[in-house]
Amino acid sequence: MTDIDSFFLLMGAILVFAMHAGFAFLEAGTVREKNQVNSLTKILTDFAISTVAYLLVGYSIAYGVGFFASAETLSGGAANPLFPAHGLGLMKFFFLLTFAAAIPAIVSGGIAERARFLPQCIASAALVGLLYPFFEGIVWNGNYGIQAWIEQVAGAPFHDFAGSVVVHAVGGWIGLAAVLLLGNREGRYTKQGQPIPILPSNVPFLALGSWLLCIGWFGFNVVSAQSVAGISGLVAVNSLLALAGGIFGALIVGNRDTVFIYNGALAGLVAVCAGSDVMHPFGALATGMIAGIIFVRVFLLMQNRWRIDDVLGVWPLHGICGVWGGIACGIFGAKALGGIGGVSILAQLLGSGLGVAVAFCGGFAVYFAIRQTIGFRMTAEAEYAGADKSIHKISARN
Repeated sequence: MTDIDSFFLLMGAILVFAMHAGFAFLEAGTVREKNQVNSLTKILTDFAISTVAYLLVGYSIAYGVGFFASAETLSGGAANPLFPAHGLGLMKFFFLLTFAAAIPAIVSGGIAERARFLPQCIASAALVGLLYPFFEGIVWNGNYGIQAWIEQVAGAPFHDFAGSVVVHAVGGWIGLAAVLLLGNREGRYTKQGQPIPILPSNVPFLALGSWLLCIGWFGFNVVSAQSVAGISGLVAVNSLLALAGGIFGALIVGNRDTVFIYNGALAGLVAVCAGSDVMHPFGALATGMIAGIIFVRVFLLMQNRWRIDDVLGVWPLHGICGVWGGIACGIFGAKALGGIGGVSILAQLLGSGLGVAVAFCGGFAVYFAIRQTIGFRMTAEAEYAGADKSIHKISARN
């Protein structure tokens, strides 16, 4: 079965890899035109940095597997339990890398239009090489005995099938730390604190980004089984229902705003990742709908009342909806509500809370160190001219 499982993981990795084009277009369509090239460049560059950082350090931290071996061993041509035949071990790395690379892609949307390029590259290496795999290994590999402790205390381990907390909440809370340290864009608020609207520059780009993410998400969730034997149609249908629920939720409270509706779909998908393998489809629909409502409400609060300039709303979309997904798994995954069971509300609260603490504190430490050493923010003049011309010496319309 290693040949079939290798192909299965490859197809999943390709789908999730394609999601990074979704991240790129979602950001490029949201920022002002003078920053579109920068958005597209950041996402691709961050993926390359993530690949090397995860290969050299991150994967070993999470799973205790290194790649300093011969090609024969890595491909499964020599006896080694860590690297089965047909390169299955390498396919697992590729698939999980696409998850890890989502962390800087998520953060990128929050700090858009005023972050310097090189410092963000350095931060991406630290996040994917050190911070993210530390928590990934705790949840998905049982590192440090924390999952065993949660199971002992709560009666079940923390359940996060496809990363509502491990990927999305972690990325969103790192993003919040970065945004708070970076500060708001020039001209985003008046001296009296009143918000000055900055509208998306290209709604078709934004919509395309959301569509690409939605399509790739079925690889993100379904292929998290990591074997053909473990594949479940329940995961696919639950993902579909949560997507629809997120759209409905954003439609209800978002005053038919197109941007909210497209992000509502993503909010639903973020929230269903954790429990997509244990929820009833009606539970997934409810999870997605609540996530869509949460996203719109929290986004408006942070932008207008709390005056936190998170450009794409990565904290409400990934950070808050990711935590909601972790908790929702314990609610709608329970047998009493039609779920498969084997989950515990207390375990979900403990695991989600740990993810928030690791992400926010770790992200704050990374970005604070960068800000205090080489600097993090563009100058006011460079920001006014736009990141495209200031950093890349080119604009979207040459």
